[in-house]
Amino acid sequence: MAGGKLTPRQKMVNLMYLVFIAMMALNMSKEVLSAFGLMNEKFESSNKDAQSNNEALYATLASKAGENAAQYGEAKKVADQVQKVSADFYAYIESLKVDITKEIEKVDGKLPYEAMDKGDKIDETWFSGDGYSKKGQEVVAAIDKYRTEMAALLAGNPKFVSVIRDVNAKFATADVKDREGVTKKFLDYHYKGFPAIASLTKLSAMQNDVETIEAAIYSAALGKAAEDAASYSNYAAIVVLDKNAYFQGEAVTGKVVLGRYDAKTVPTSVSVNGGSVSMENGQAVLKIGAGSIGEHEINGNFVFKESGKDITIPIKGQYVVVPQPKDATISADKMNSVYRGVDNPMTVSFAGVSANDVSATAPGAWKKSGDGKYNWNVTSVSGDKAKISVTAKLPGGKTATSVKEFNVRPIPAPVAELRGKINSGKGNKNDLLNSTIRVAFPDFVFDVKTQVTSFELSVPGSSTLVVQGDKFNGAAQALINKAKRGDVITINNVKCTLIGVPGYTVKGSAPFAWEVQ
Repeated sequence: MAGGKLTPRQKMVNLMYLVFIAMMALNMSKEVLSAFGLMNEKFESSNKDAQSNNEALYATLASKAGENAAQYGEAKKVADQVQKVSADFYAYIESLKVDITKEIEKVDGKLPYEAMDKGDKIDETWFSGDGYSKKGQEVVAAIDKYRTEMAALLAGNPKFVSVIRDVNAKFATADVKDREGVTKKFLDYHYKGFPAIASLTKLSAMQNDVETIEAAIYSAALGKAAEDAASYSNYAAIVVLDKNAYFQGEAVTGKVVLGRYDAKTVPTSVSVNGGSVSMENGQAVLKIGAGSIGEHEINGNFVFKESGKDITIPIKGQYVVVPQPKDATISADKMNSVYRGVDNPMTVSFAGVSANDVSATAPGAWKKSGDGKYNWNVTSVSGDKAKISVTAKLPGGKTATSVKEFNVRPIPAPVAELRGKINSGKGNKNDLLNSTIRVAFPDFVFDVKTQVTSFELSVPGSSTLVVQGDKFNGAAQALINKAKRGDVITINNVKCTLIGVPGYTVKGSAPFAWEVQ
C-alpha cells in the first residue's frame, strides 16, 4: 500500500482496508476484556467453593484434636494460625477489589467488562512518578507480610517444604524483567497501565492462591498427625512376666515387648538392668535373678533407628519376690487393659496353688475356657474400671481372696483402608472409583471384623459429601470425576459396626488421602 503512484480507486481500497483492520482490532479488544471478566467470575466462584472446602477440612482437624489432643493438638495449633493469616490477607485483597470497582456502575447486577478498559484508578492510587505511592507501598507490604508469616509458621516441618516453596514463588514481590530485558518493579510489571478488569482478575487469582495454599496445609497437617501416631516414639514398652510374684532364689522369667510387635520389629539394641538381652520374634527374652524378698524394678531401653536418628523407648516394670503364696497373679493374654467389643483372653493363677483350687469371677460376660483360662467380654460393663475377684483354697483348708482392677477401654479408632493401603495412596480416578472402603486396626492386637456403614468424601473445590455404605455412589463418583491430576481427595470419618456385636459404636476413622495421578 506504500510507494508508487496509486489510482483514486486503489487509494479508496487501501483506506477501506485500514478501516477494516482498525475495526477488527477494536472488536478483539472488547472480546479480550469480556474474556477477563468471565475469567474473574470463574475465579470468584472457585474461591467460594475453596472456602467451603477449607472450612470442612479445618472442622475435621478441630474435631480430631478434640478427640485426640495428643495426636492432633499441634497440627490444630498450626491450622489456627494459618486460618487467621489467610483470612486477614484474603480480606485485604477483597478491599483492593472493592476500591477498583466502587465507582463503576453495574449493569443488571454485573460489571460492564467491555467498559473497564482503563486502569486510571490503580495508576493514580498505587504509583507516584517512577515509584510507589503510599498505597502502593502498603500493597507490597501486605503481600510480603503474608509470605513471611506463612513461611515462619511452616518452617522446620519437612511435610510443608513444598508449600513454603509455593508460597515464596506465588507471592514474591521482587523486581521483574519484561520480555525486552527491562527491569521493572513488581507492581509496575503486573498492574501499571493494565485495564481495570485485568487487574481485578489478577487479584481474584491471588485470592485463589491463598485458598489453595490453605487447603494444602490442612491436608498435610492431617496426614502429618496420622503419620506421627504411627511413629516408634509413640510406642510404649510392656513388661510381661510369666508370673508377678516369685519365691526367693527363683529366676524371674518373662518377656519385654512393645505395644505392637512382630518379627519385623527389630530394635538396634535392647538393654535391661544394665545388661543386653537377645531378641526372638520381636520379643526381648528376659532372664534375671529374682533377688531378695521385696519389690524390684526392671529398667532398660529399646533403641530404634528412625529417619537416621536413634529413638529410645524406655522399659519400665517391677516385680515382687515373696516368701510364700499371698496374692493372685492375673495377666491379660494380649494386653494389660481389656477392651469392649471383643473377648479378652485372661489367665488367672494363684502362686503355689493348683488351678483346680482357684476360681475367679468378674462383671460382664466371664467364661472359663480351660485350667486358669478365661474369656472376658466387658462390652456391657459401665465405667472405665472393672475388677476380677479370685479365690484360692490354700493348704490346710484356709482360703485367700484377691481382687485386681483393670482399665476398661474402647476399641481404638480405625484407619481408612483402600486397595490394601492405609493413611494414603495414589493412582488414577478409576482406581479410586472402583475401590471398596474398609477400615483397619494396625496397632490393635485383636482380630476385629467390621462392616463399613458410611464415610465422608472431600474433593478439592467441592463441599464434603457423606456417602452411605462402603462404595462410592453416583453423587460420589460425579464428585471424584471433577478432580484433576495432582488433587488430593480425602476419605474421612469412616463409620463401621462390629460384626457379631450389635449396638457397639466404633469411633470414626482417621483420614485417607488419595493423590490423583
